[in-house]
Amino acid sequence: GCSSLTSIKLGKGNTEYTSEDGVLFNKNKTTLIQFPAGKSGHYAILDSVTSIRPGAFSYCSGLTSIRIPDSVTSIGGSVFYRCSSLTSIEVGKGNTKYSSEDGVLFDKNKTELIQFPAGKSGHYTIPESVTKIGTGAFYRCSSLTSVTIPDSVTSIGEGTFEGCSSLTSVTI
Repeated sequence: GCSSLTSIKLGKGNTEYTSEDGVLFNKNKTTLIQFPAGKSGHYAILDSVTSIRPGAFSYCSGLTSIRIPDSVTSIGGSVFYRCSSLTSIEVGKGNTKYSSEDGVLFDKNKTELIQFPAGKSGHYTIPESVTKIGTGAFYRCSSLTSVTIPDSVTSIGEGTFEGCSSLTSVTI
């Protein structure tokens, strides 16, 4: 929630952590720990990163798009919590765990919809391959107006549509 924080810097002698471009990582840059909430625009995660900590991008209201590289195999919960301007999450085509379509984050086989970017607007039709909508997948998508859920969906996570103030229609 530190909305004015734009950069995290560490001393060169720190043995546990490091930062690059103001973003906090573990020392060998395999875990992205925290993206400063006041940083804005597009961010491409480093190719060395394999894990993104829970809440790493929380409250990043100026973050508009993100690129997740092939190397990422673990994304923590609530990672994009309250990222109100986020309109696109793109995943490298060679990623073995995650994928994206039209800026929406899925598991590799597109059977689970993990995160719909909170800044996207209008209508959204969930792909037929999806069987599970993850917990809070549409949380605070305040410009989302309608959703079509296909017959293939058998599980909808808790709080999925919480805070979707413009949502007027859900078709199942």
